[in-house]
This record gives sequence, C-alpha cells and structure tokens, in this order.
Amino acid sequence: MGHGVPELVLELNGRTWTLDPSRSYTLGRDPQGDLVIDDARVSWRHATVSWGGRSWVIEDHGSTNGTFVQGQRVHQVEIGPGSAVHLGNATDGPRLNLAAAGAPAQQQAAAPAQQAPAPQAQPAHQAHAAGQQQAAAQADWATHQAPPPQQGWQQPQQQAPQGVPHQQVPQAQQPPQPQVPHQQAGPQGAYPVHGDRSPTTFHQLNLGHVMRIGRGLENELVVSDLQVSRQHAKFQATPDGRFEITDLGSHNGTYVNGQPIPKNGTVLIGPNDIVGVGHSTFRIVGSQLEEFVDTGDVSFSARHLTVTVEGGKQILKDVTFGVPEKSLIGVIGPSGSGKSTLLKALTGYRPANEGDVLYDNRSLYKQFAELRQRIGLVPQDDILHKELTVQKALRYAAKLRFPGDTAEAEREARIDEVLRELKLDIHKEKKVTSLSGGQRKRVSVALELLTKPSLIFLDEPTSGLDPGMDRDVMQLLRGLADDGRTVLVVTHSVAELGLCDKLLVMAPGGSVAYFGPPEEALNFFGYSTWADVFSAFENYRDYDWAGRWKGSQHYQMYAAEIDAVAAQPVQLPQQAQQALARPPKPQGWGSQLWTLIRRYVSVIASDRGFLALMVILPAVLGAVSVVIPADFGLGKPVAPSRFNGDAGTIMLILAVGMCFSGAANSVRELIKERVIYERERATGLSRSAYLMSKVIVLGVITAFQGVIICGIGFSTRELPEEGLFMPPAIELCIQVIALGLTSMMVGLVISALVKTAEKTMPLLVMFAIIQVVFTGILFQVYGSPGLEQFAWLMPSRWGIAGAGTTLDLAHLMPPWDHKNPDNTDALWEHSVGQWSLDLGIQLLMATVCCVLVARLLRRHEPEVMRK
Repeated sequence: MGHGVPELVLELNGRTWTLDPSRSYTLGRDPQGDLVIDDARVSWRHATVSWGGRSWVIEDHGSTNGTFVQGQRVHQVEIGPGSAVHLGNATDGPRLNLAAAGAPAQQQAAAPAQQAPAPQAQPAHQAHAAGQQQAAAQADWATHQAPPPQQGWQQPQQQAPQGVPHQQVPQAQQPPQPQVPHQQAGPQGAYPVHGDRSPTTFHQLNLGHVMRIGRGLENELVVSDLQVSRQHAKFQATPDGRFEITDLGSHNGTYVNGQPIPKNGTVLIGPNDIVGVGHSTFRIVGSQLEEFVDTGDVSFSARHLTVTVEGGKQILKDVTFGVPEKSLIGVIGPSGSGKSTLLKALTGYRPANEGDVLYDNRSLYKQFAELRQRIGLVPQDDILHKELTVQKALRYAAKLRFPGDTAEAEREARIDEVLRELKLDIHKEKKVTSLSGGQRKRVSVALELLTKPSLIFLDEPTSGLDPGMDRDVMQLLRGLADDGRTVLVVTHSVAELGLCDKLLVMAPGGSVAYFGPPEEALNFFGYSTWADVFSAFENYRDYDWAGRWKGSQHYQMYAAEIDAVAAQPVQLPQQAQQALARPPKPQGWGSQLWTLIRRYVSVIASDRGFLALMVILPAVLGAVSVVIPADFGLGKPVAPSRFNGDAGTIMLILAVGMCFSGAANSVRELIKERVIYERERATGLSRSAYLMSKVIVLGVITAFQGVIICGIGFSTRELPEEGLFMPPAIELCIQVIALGLTSMMVGLVISALVKTAEKTMPLLVMFAIIQVVFTGILFQVYGSPGLEQFAWLMPSRWGIAGAGTTLDLAHLMPPWDHKNPDNTDALWEHSVGQWSLDLGIQLLMATVCCVLVARLLRRHEPEVMRK
C-alpha cells in the first residue's frame, strides 16, 4: 500500500467492507466476485472499484442497467467519502455508501450533497484529443493491421488541372500509423456478434428452466430499458437440448437475426443466431446466454455505397468509410456532392442500389426493423410541432415511441433526464416557436435522445444560425459524442470542424475526396481556406477527385484498411436472409390513434388564429348567402307559372362555400407535417392511425362549420314544410356537411401531392372554381355526353343534387328545356332513394380520396416501411 493512500469503507445493506488501495474489487451477482450483490437489476460482473492513483474510481463494465452517481449514469467516475452509488437503477437500486476508514459510512453518505464529489466527466477538449489519438485503435471495422508506408514512399504524381495543387504532406505532419486490433472471424466466417468486445454478462440456462426478460422486477433477467416491455420475452431449453425464444406480446418486438418474430410466437435458436431485445442482444454459447448491452460501443461503416437514379445517373459513387465508436464525424461538400443522398443511404431511408451499411458488423438494410431503434435522425427542418410547449411536445413523442405499458412516471423521468442533459429544463414550459434557432435544434435532438440511440445523424443542424449558435450546436454534438454516442453531422458550416474526430469531404458527383482528421484536410488539398477548396471543386468538376484521394498517403493511413475489409462479404445467419418483415409498432393502433388525436387537438387549440378563422370563415360564407334576395324563399312558387330562380343561386353559394371551407381546413395539414411524419413513421408510427387522426379531427371541425353555414344560410329562408323523411333543414344540413367532408378529403389529397406548402393555395382556388362550374346550377349539365360524366367527378355536383332532392329544385327552378318542362335533372329527383344515392356517392368519393392519401403517404417513408 502506498504511503498516505486512504482506505475506503464501503457499506451495502448493513454490511461493510474496508477496501485496500493495492487491489481492485469486483461488484456483481457473480458468486466468485469480491462483493456479491443478489439483485436482478445488477449484472453478473457489474463494476469494479479501485484506487486510480489520485482517487478511488468506480468503473462500470457495460452493465445492463447501469451504474449511477447523483442520479447520472456513469461509465467511469471518481468517488470518495460521502459518495452514494446506485447499481441497476438511479433511485431504488442497491446503494453503496462510501466513507473514510474510521468514519461511519451512512453518516458520511448523509452529508450535504455539495460535499459529495460530482461525477468527473472528461472535459470535451480532453476527450476530443484522446479520441484523435485513439480513433484508429478503436476502429472495429478493420480485420488486420495495415502495412506501414514504405520508406521514401512518394504520392503518385497524377496529372492535375492547372490551379489544383498536388498534395504535399510534410513528414512532420504525417499522421501516426493506426494500430488496428485484429478481429477473429465468428462461426462459419461471420463477423463477431459484438465486434471485438466481450459480452456484458453471462446467464446460465438449465434444461427446463425458463428465463424471462423484461422491465419488470419479477423477471429473471431485468432490463431497465424503456424500449423493452414489462414482460417482453423468455428463453427456454427444450427437452432435446435445444433452445427457443418466445415473444410475450412485446410492444417493440423480439428479433432473431434482425427480423421480428410474430407476437407471442416461438422460434428455435442456434449458436449463430442473434436475439435482439431493446438495446440488448443475446447469443447462446453452450448452456450460457451471452448478453451485450448497446451503450454506444459500436462501430459504423459504409461499404461501396452507390445510388443510381432514373436515366442511369449515379449521384453517389462508391462511398466507403468507417466511423470509430463514440466519435463525431463531419460531412461537408459543395452542392450536388450527394450529402443528403448519403444521409438517406446511411439511415436506411433510401437504401443504396449497391453496397451496404454496417452497424456493429450487422447489415442495417437487412436488419432495419431492429436496428432502427438504435439510430436517431434529426432532419434539417424541426421534427416537432412549434405550437406546443417543449415539455408537451416531448410527452407526445414519448407516448408514441415508448411501449404501451410504460408508466407515465417512467416517461416523465426520461423526459426530465433528457431536458437536464441538454440544458432545456429552464425552457420546458415555453412554446417551441418562441425559442431561438439553436434552442429549437436542441429540442429536436432531445426528441431523438428519448430512446437512447447509440448513433445520431443530423442534417444541416446549423443552417440559418448565426456563428454563435453554430458553435453552440457543434459543441452540443461534441458533448453527445463524449458522453458515449457516435454522431454524424452533415453541414455547410466549416467554422467548427475542428471539434470533429473525422471529416468526410464529398466531391461533386457524389464521390469521396477526403476522409481523415479535420486538421489535416486543408493541407491535403493544398489550400489555406475551405472557400478555396470549394472553388476548386466548382472550377474542376471533371477532375478525378476520388482518384486523387485513393492515390494519397492519407488514404493508406485512414481508409485503405476499411476498403480491404469492405471487399470481404458479410456472412449472415441463414434466417437473416429472409424477406424483410414489417417492423412492429411500439403501441397498438387504437392507442396510437388516441395519442395522435390528442396531440392534434392540442396543436389546434394552441393556435388561436386558426380557431378564430375556423368560426369566422363559415360564418362569413353563410352570411353572404343571406344577402341574395328571394321573393319566394326556398319554398315552392305560389303559382304554377312562376319559379324561384334564386333558390338555385342560394344553394350554389352555400355549397361552394362549404367546398372551400372544407378543403381549406386540410390543404396544408400533411405538407406542413411531412418531416415529422417521415421521422415518426420510421420509429413505428402507423400510417393509417396518422391519417385517421387527421380525418377525425378535421371531420369534426368541418361538420361544425357546416352547421354554422346552414344555420346562418337557412335562418331567414322559408323552407318546405316537409322533407323526404326528416325535417328539411336536417336533410339539407347533412348533404352540406357530406359535401364539406368530401372536399376536406380532396384537400388532403392536394396536401399529400404537393412538394411545398406554397403550391397548395393556387390548387385550392382552382378546386373551388371548378366546383362552381359543374354544380348543374349555372347551365345544363345533364344530357351532355362527356360533360355530364366529367361532372360526376365533382363533389359539388352530388352535394347540390342531394340538396336539390329535398328542395325539389328540378321543379322549383325554371326548366332548361322550355319546350319540354318534364326534361329535368335525374340527380335532383324528389325521392328518398335519390337523396340517399347522392349522399352515398359523396361518402364513396371521400373514401376513395382517403385510400389515395394513404398511398401517397407511402412516398415519404423509409422503403422498408412501404407495406
């Protein structure tokens, strides 16, 4: 024992241990460990406590449920007298109280919080420097060490256009040769299940024994992961010595080799199969169950990604690079270099035509259903409703993304944790629209962090921000990487690239021009500023930038090994080669629908301008119809020779007003939420539940507006004394509301079709004008071949016809054919059957539009979700 090194007293459940600084102590359920803790939430080998040379240190060994100091999950942290450590749960997990030798542990643990040492998080700049020194050593994608550059090796002198300097890397500035760990091939040549890392813990499986997995403490294997259901799945050994996994009706699914097994289904598993439950993966090895918890220690790489569009043009060409774990990667390049296409390919939104993306040596494309839960994506546009407060927006997101059996307290705890991490807790009661650009971007990041992704992609997060906010956002991303996540950011801003561990520079045409440390990039291109580099890209678009990169020494040092590994095929277990299955939904359809309805109502209720317009618009349209004089009201004429020509005009105004009002309610609803829908759909949102939430809420609003229009429009009119089978006012109102609902669905079709919100208003005006023309009121539509059939496609034609049956407009208005007054519009026949047919056709048109909208929504989803 070193002189002056203090002993530490550890107390747990009334027992105390005096720790000797000359050795380390293991904590966990392992009976062979130093401190045995019999609690289901504690891993087999959970953590170690040792003297770190300056202070005592506790190090978590990738435990399933984590180690917590002052409520924060830690990997390695300094501790001392007065510290309190929780294992497995931040609030009620087994608590370790620490005290100096000779002092009661409980007494010191009860000291004021400010006396307890706070978790010593590694400073961002130190972590960044350490990451640069060790990035190559952490590269999980490599399988053998690259040969060192030959003495006196010279870069090939490629013929470059005038003005493009050759690369000159001074010997003193050449980066160190990476030391890449060797990986052993797994069974049958497959890559290791968890890269080169050891499993987090082991669990013994005995014959006939059932091991249940879930969030609930009653399970044999407790996983404190909100992606996991309380009763999620169970492992069981069969009488013949084989093993099987059974899903217990989990919300987010149980996966075998990346493919979801049916709810409550059972699948036999072998030694090569990987079982996924939340952020944990399991594998049977002999009679043991190996568990690996994904806490961010994963590699990510792209292999020869090529994207080809119509006409055979390649917009992404043979892109290969690897991302070390827990690092920040910047992607820059001029317009047309394929950055957005690359992002879609890396996230699975638009898989590349050729190549593959590997998440911890697992194919993202083939196992998207499972791995999508571990990837966060923050698009350029905000993925939240700006009308809601920060806390309310995160609440609805949590309800949609977490399993249906998640308690409200669990969701609130996770929301509060994320808000504190991103320093948004002081803004949680503010509306998103009132926040600054940088703060809104933090809220978008917070939404993605709810599910604890290991890999986060961001598309232009600093777009439109001033330099100060630009720096704040990049420092936020640096902190996320230092906290144990891999972050990849596509950006146009080059001011803060020094915070990145690696930089990927894309050249025009979608090829790689550079990949390596950001501080060596300008020297590689031979320019002093990025403006000069981008100008060179523009001026020499036909130059082979990818060839120059592959012929460089930087390529040999930072990418040659990646290419070598990428040339080797990934052998997946046979079951993983099955056709892609539909990813399960975290909640039932009804639960999602109810959450979406409540959120939509909250968004509308928070927009007072829309609420006012919702009432004023139908009131004005109804009042306009009152201005039209009518000597005989809407009733029948007093003499056979007289007709009420104004009745048709009044109904025309009311019907067209309802068409305009209904379509105006919905024409912007889908386009303004497109980015939100795209992201939520990728996380398990039901397309039909989303659409029905719009139909139900907007339908109620439209029906309410129909009542206002009819109430004002008919209040001063003399209606027939009797209707066909109901009071005439009710029959007319039903037809007007049906017309509004059909028009509302047409508005949703327009909203799903357009690419920008600006295009909706011209289409809305065009729709309303067309409805005026084909009502059958302005001129004779029936009896005109072609014209009559085209008019059948117009909602107003059937809406006016339905009202016309009640009012008997066929005989109330002057006949179109004066020589033959009995030649009337068949759709206006004064009968219950015709009234029902006119109403039914409108509802049928609304249903067809609903199906069409559902089909159009498929265009804005990840390809694997388009089923």
